[in-house]
Amino acid sequence: MQNTRHLQRRRFVLQSVTGSLLIPSLASLAAGGEIVAKSNESTDASTGQPRRFVAIGNLLGFQQKSFFPEDAGKTYDNTTLLTPLNSQREKFTVYRGLDHGLRGGHFAVHTFLSGVLHHESKNRHDGNITLDQYIADSIGGDTRFPSLTVGSEGGIHGGCQLSWTRSGVRVPPITGPAELFDKLFVADTATQRTRKLRDASLQASILDSVTAEAGDLAKRINSEDRNKLDEYFSSIRDVERRLQTRKTWTDKPKPVAPFEKPANTNTVDDLPILYELIALALQTDSTRVATLEIGGSFLPQNMGINKSYHSMSHHGNDEDVIANLLTLETYQVDQFSKFLARISGMTSDHGSLLDTTAVLFGSGMGNGSAHTNTDLPIILAGGGYETGEFKKLEPKGVRKTPLSNLFVDIARRSGIETDSFGTSTGSYS
Repeated sequence: MQNTRHLQRRRFVLQSVTGSLLIPSLASLAAGGEIVAKSNESTDASTGQPRRFVAIGNLLGFQQKSFFPEDAGKTYDNTTLLTPLNSQREKFTVYRGLDHGLRGGHFAVHTFLSGVLHHESKNRHDGNITLDQYIADSIGGDTRFPSLTVGSEGGIHGGCQLSWTRSGVRVPPITGPAELFDKLFVADTATQRTRKLRDASLQASILDSVTAEAGDLAKRINSEDRNKLDEYFSSIRDVERRLQTRKTWTDKPKPVAPFEKPANTNTVDDLPILYELIALALQTDSTRVATLEIGGSFLPQNMGINKSYHSMSHHGNDEDVIANLLTLETYQVDQFSKFLARISGMTSDHGSLLDTTAVLFGSGMGNGSAHTNTDLPIILAGGGYETGEFKKLEPKGVRKTPLSNLFVDIARRSGIETDSFGTSTGSYS
């Protein structure tokens, strides 16, 4: 019993300090724990280019009739909501029929990048980790920020919930362009640098203590648990590498800002500058993984529409309300189109930035009026997904393809050797 209590206290310290590393569940000693995923090479072996991933999510979805074309293939007719993307048409693929097979309305929107409801994640090995964090665990260690999560803390249900760790913890978003600008370009003060180095040293000291404790445990467990502990030692080495990387970045200067610090205004007017800052974060290799959630604080009033975004989403087929929603949604798609054009125009030794960046755009909400979470709007651009096609998949039945199957494909193209993700039944391709 004493060993169990000591182990549980150690697990708490590790969870508090590293945020991801926990002693694995050892049946011969005590309960609880999880294991960090293995890291892989973060560059494309054929080109030497870093792989990148960006996801943009909308909390309330898009009007399906105005989003999806009728006919599949490359000759599909543009819809109202795809028209702003026409200049980028050959750089993306549109999918219909993909979802996670879940119900829950607003409460299931947070599954967009995971496929797993938060309250059903506790007994899963990877919990409800989202695709961005899963990829960041593998390729994020080579940059100052393993991932950037951008959104708001206002609106429906208290803020954006697009990104989740494997521990079932929501990743709090960077809430405006001013804060994101500071992260990317404003140097830490001497006091901040000293504190970060001190924190890293403390964490390294705790990790040394845990390593010694795990070595002692190895002498007192059975062969099955020893295999789990071997995986845990591998996880320790991964965290040690991350701590060393953190120390290295503390003393490295940040990129020079290309413009003055922007002010936070509102989520509508801030959207273009948030996209620009994410593009610059990728270009400067400050991060290779980023998410942006357009949440409930995206206010129609800032576009001259004196109605609640949420109440309008329950439009009941009212034509005037739908027209207002299409104004909002068209604006969002237009800004996404400009983002694709922006990173497509950012060149490297091996082509454009978009060539090695998979960009996912869509929502965990399908029919906004009924608040269903099926038949999700999905666009996937860059990173090998430049087909110029509309792909129409079976929406249900034995031939249905889960959205998580596509996530397996994205993870593989990011250099992660995996056969599954979330609730996948295989790989999409």
